[in-house]
Amino acid sequence: MKLTHQRAVFLMVAVTLMWSIAGVVTRHLEAARSFEVTFWRSFFTALSLLVVLPLWRGAATWQALRRGHAALWWSGLCWSAMFTSFMLALTMTSVAHVLVISALGPLFTALLARAFLHHRIAAHTWLAIAVAGIGMAWMFGAQAVDGDWLGSVVALCVPLTAAINWTVVQHAHAKGEDVDLIPSVLIGALISSAATLPLALPLQATAHDLGLLALLGLVQLAIPCTLLVLCARVLKAPEISLLAQLEVLFGILLAWIGAGEAPGSAVLQGGLLVLAALAANELLGWKQSR
Repeated sequence: MKLTHQRAVFLMVAVTLMWSIAGVVTRHLEAARSFEVTFWRSFFTALSLLVVLPLWRGAATWQALRRGHAALWWSGLCWSAMFTSFMLALTMTSVAHVLVISALGPLFTALLARAFLHHRIAAHTWLAIAVAGIGMAWMFGAQAVDGDWLGSVVALCVPLTAAINWTVVQHAHAKGEDVDLIPSVLIGALISSAATLPLALPLQATAHDLGLLALLGLVQLAIPCTLLVLCARVLKAPEISLLAQLEVLFGILLAWIGAGEAPGSAVLQGGLLVLAALAANELLGWKQSR
């Protein structure tokens, strides 16, 4: 089925909704904690992709892995860091903190692209970076007072490694080397599960926990990452970045309704500044691209 622009928008909204279930599902785990949560989610993501990709793309899946340039493996390493730090952060701090901080990826990407690829940063992006910085300072200040800041520091690894990933992919593209992102997601899941297994021992997850973590591996990562590739064929990058911010809103609401985790005042105030800056920046970028 050929995706129209409208269908791609609705599909991207569905993707963000699937991404957003990580927080509320994690809050219903019984025994799995810390690195074990990361290990099982990455393991089930890799298992799901090992089934889905050959059915979808056939032998091209293995050819992409065999013929992949170094950038493919660097991208996979970045994905593994994102997977690991995101789930660890969810076990250390609130869902709202993790999602708001993770949403900073486009702004970090702009800074890295300026530093390493010599891309020009638009005036509205500089303004967005400044406003988002104020929002982050407000959130971190409140956490420093409460002594609950380590989780947010771990969460910062998510947008940083996402920005590095995008910069690596763009640098490879500039050299004529296209990076297939779906195999790189598979590589990331395999690296993440292998790296966190020794730290997860002894495994204590119950059957209930394994069911929830398998749900995350398939529905929260494997399926939406695959669908994102389809959306990217129709939607422009600013449109995808703008719609991706819905993950923050969906995730906070699901954690609030489904787990009773209400965001604190500092998160609401600082988070609104961050999200407003991101939304305005992506909206202006989308209008300029049109």
